[in-house]
Amino acid sequence: MMARPLPMALRSPSPRAQQHSQHEARSDETEAEEGSQTAATHTKPWTRWLGIVFALAVVGMLAWAARRVDWQAVLQALKSMPVDVMAMAAGVSLLSYLLYSAYDLIGRAWIGHKLAWWRVLSVTAVSYAFNLNLGMLVGGLGIRYRLYARLGLRGGQIGRILSMSVATNWLGYSLLAGGVFLFRQISPPADWHVSGTALQVVGAALGLTVAGYRALCGWSTRRSFPVRGHRVHLPSLNMALAQLALSSLNWLAIAVMLYLLLQGKVPFGLVLGTSLVAAVAGVLARLPAGLGVVEAVFVTVLASRLPEATVLAAVLVYRALYYLLPLLLATGGYLLIEARAPRAQTGATQPRAD
Repeated sequence: MMARPLPMALRSPSPRAQQHSQHEARSDETEAEEGSQTAATHTKPWTRWLGIVFALAVVGMLAWAARRVDWQAVLQALKSMPVDVMAMAAGVSLLSYLLYSAYDLIGRAWIGHKLAWWRVLSVTAVSYAFNLNLGMLVGGLGIRYRLYARLGLRGGQIGRILSMSVATNWLGYSLLAGGVFLFRQISPPADWHVSGTALQVVGAALGLTVAGYRALCGWSTRRSFPVRGHRVHLPSLNMALAQLALSSLNWLAIAVMLYLLLQGKVPFGLVLGTSLVAAVAGVLARLPAGLGVVEAVFVTVLASRLPEATVLAAVLVYRALYYLLPLLLATGGYLLIEARAPRAQTGATQPRAD
């Protein structure tokens, strides 16, 4: 009886295949380091100084504005906020963290690593809390990279997970902001010097960007593109839809949280639009946690609808529940992951194609 040939999956790889696999592994390990070196090369010293000067100017303006606030009225508004409202807002905050943490589950499916789902959720939640409070470089990049590396992922794998997470976050933002701006759910204050028509144009551009991304993921025969010396790989259409769904739900959850803390005194569409504008303003200001910027945006946009003290009280409780409390928990979580991470684990798996 003739012996049947072994299936392809059980055959020993040829020397050429082994060399190709090793080459891919080395490329994967160095990809993130090369990306960081490229970013550092393209960063001009004068841009850093400009960013510092801009941040100092923003801090000065916020400090000047804070002197005008009636903090006694804010304290009174905080005392009068119902406990059940704060409890519901805390629950929505937890939901938002779970949704954001699920971004990296998409990355897990995309590259095919074998970390347990609960480890992925815990790493992402911890890094997200640090990201919100200390900035993208510390939380979104530094801590997440450190924890994933401690759990055995290679540099290239981590880089692809991070890029997927960033893309997911801003895809959902673009989808919601596009609709909010296009249908004029928020009217820019006069002192912003931005017309409603200009916002509609921005909204249309964001919507077209999302539609273009979906079209590329669904129907493009070319699955990767060169961008600034790197190859950007497209996920499948199902992954793109999952990105949009999770991110949109997360941004909606943040708006629901603020809507609850404002006790339903402002239309939800306006709260959503204001939270989206505040998020970008906080990023542009380059201040830790967008401190003072988010408050200023909400006070300015809602000035004609609610007293300043009421708005500030709601945003301060939002900060406590969404920023400070998670940061305390994340500090303990970070130490726990560091302590329990395997000591001698290497890369999880080779990245797999969609």
